[in-house]
Amino acid sequence: MLIGEVARRSGVSARMLRHYESLGLVRPAARSGSGYREYSGEDVRRIFHIESLRAVGLSLREIGRALDDPGFTPTALVDDLIRRTRERLAAEGELLTRLGRIRSADPGGWEDVLRVVALLQALGSTSPGARQRAALSSAEEVPVPVEALAEAALNETEPHVAGALRWALARSGEGVPALLAEGLGSPAAAVRERAVRSLAELPGEEAAALLREALAHPDEVVRGQAALALGTRGEAGTVPALLDMIVAGRNDTDAADALSVLAGDPAAADRIAAELLDRLGRETTAAPARGRLTQALADIPGARAADGLGALSGDADPAVALTARYLLRLRGAG
Repeated sequence: MLIGEVARRSGVSARMLRHYESLGLVRPAARSGSGYREYSGEDVRRIFHIESLRAVGLSLREIGRALDDPGFTPTALVDDLIRRTRERLAAEGELLTRLGRIRSADPGGWEDVLRVVALLQALGSTSPGARQRAALSSAEEVPVPVEALAEAALNETEPHVAGALRWALARSGEGVPALLAEGLGSPAAAVRERAVRSLAELPGEEAAALLREALAHPDEVVRGQAALALGTRGEAGTVPALLDMIVAGRNDTDAADALSVLAGDPAAADRIAAELLDRLGRETTAAPARGRLTQALADIPGARAADGLGALSGDADPAVALTARYLLRLRGAG
């Protein structure tokens, strides 16, 4: 067969067939009476082999080696192809995500597109200052896409940048709580903590509902942060979790502050004082925890807390007794 017929039958252009010949991939030895190349059946089969190997991603150089080296083993090359394909798919996935985020910003023109691209690049910068500026710029005319902000907030390790990202998320509107809720299921404890801290700063009932669910989370840090956030919002159901934090010594000062917020009316104050005193009276409560519980009574108003401090002023633990007497004097002075 002459080159034109081979091109029609194989679907490979005559120009590409000549390129294969120049590289030594195909070597039609026969010539017609007019001096034209003639391809044998074996040559055509080799062309189909070349096209098949190109289809799975091999370069022409790799194809030549695969077809001509008798000792060639394909395993390593296939492994390399798998690695390269995964890298390409990951890069394309990142591009698709970036394009989706640009589209979600609803840019009005190419200037807006370029600004969003610049902000997304800044969020991924190695410079904390650049990341912080990108987060704070979300209040401008072209906002940072919320998906990018949420991803950045869940992965940010620099405290000042994390604070700016939480501030930005709290002003980003709908969809943010659901994005952050995904972080609560992360296998990484640090990501779970960032997720609940970000949720704690979001306004609205959707975020509050997710925080209530987080009170039953298996991670004690998530439970504690949810309790602190809801407690400062006045949700009485957080009292047991806040007491657990004081006993465990985890953010106990913040937990005591949240209890004082919840003790805003006399009935609530007496209930909280009673629960604090109940924990104090348990045999399983260790001495350091009893000291923290006593200190937590300081900002609980009402007769129940005062009576409890009076009883504790004669406690067998000298540290508890001393703390109780000191707090009683403060209450009297007030």
